[in-house]
Amino acid sequence: MTAPLDVSGDEQHAAPEAVSQGAGAKAIQGRSLGQIAWTRLKRDKVAMGGAGVVVFLILAAVFAPVVVGWFGHPPNEFHQEMIDTLTMQPKGGTGISADFLFGVEPVNGRDLFSRVVYGARISLLVAFLATLLSVVIGSIMGVVAGYFGGWVDALISRLMDVFLAFPLLVFALSLVGVLGQFETQLAIKGDTLRILLLVFIIGFFNWPYIGRIIRGQTLSLREREFVDAARSIGARGPYILFREILPNLIAPILIYATLLIPSNVLFEAALSFLGVGIQPPTATWGGMLAAAVKYYTVPHFMFFPGMAIFITVLAFNLFGDGLRDALDPRSSR
Repeated sequence: MTAPLDVSGDEQHAAPEAVSQGAGAKAIQGRSLGQIAWTRLKRDKVAMGGAGVVVFLILAAVFAPVVVGWFGHPPNEFHQEMIDTLTMQPKGGTGISADFLFGVEPVNGRDLFSRVVYGARISLLVAFLATLLSVVIGSIMGVVAGYFGGWVDALISRLMDVFLAFPLLVFALSLVGVLGQFETQLAIKGDTLRILLLVFIIGFFNWPYIGRIIRGQTLSLREREFVDAARSIGARGPYILFREILPNLIAPILIYATLLIPSNVLFEAALSFLGVGIQPPTATWGGMLAAAVKYYTVPHFMFFPGMAIFITVLAFNLFGDGLRDALDPRSSR
């Protein structure tokens, strides 16, 4: 029986027969699943472009004071000199100039560029926190339902159906009426309470979407050989759930979390548009769209926050699709 050839090392130190079989200038190395997925993702130029836009938006939101200090003015600073006193609209139609990159708002003359940048902070913060809440609850409930089955699965599945049928928008509007009591009892006022309220509404009531996906994946994984092996050595349910099954669900959790973020961005904008979200003068994209409705003769007032939402949602969707193809190549076939 012939021993396997040693093709490690370089050509100078390799055995002659190994060189003849193609030993390269460096050792042959294996690649982990993460490295393989990263290689696939790098080849997807559209997904990488979406990822670049996402990183840019996050950096712009985090460093909003620095960006506004370089290219704009404070978001709540009035510039009446930019407003025509007869029409109460920006001079020149938009007010766009080197000092005001996106122009100014009608009536008060606030810098649109600064307000769009600061609006990204609210939209992304609420979307990320709400997605995190949905992923945590949905993953736990989905894994438990899929692994234990029986009455546990039936109970959690019916709970998912109830949440999916819940009139979320009506519930959000009704909470506004009792918001004053929350401020008094919890001693939380201003934007902090509104952000917590939005995160709770969007995140807590959206977990069934990812919960159903994780449940289906768990139903498949619980019949695999490595789970049977863990049971055969006496492993208990919690150990199997969190040490055997959950690590194998990281890929679908990451994929659907990435695809859930843009949905939450749109939901936050819709709630702010309806007056349930963050209140003026704090800048939000949905709030800016709501304020721009009555100024339809000033199109730039609606265009820039609308484009900010469009670009953000598109970038996350493109990156999420590419991440799904990289982590699960069979999904693209």
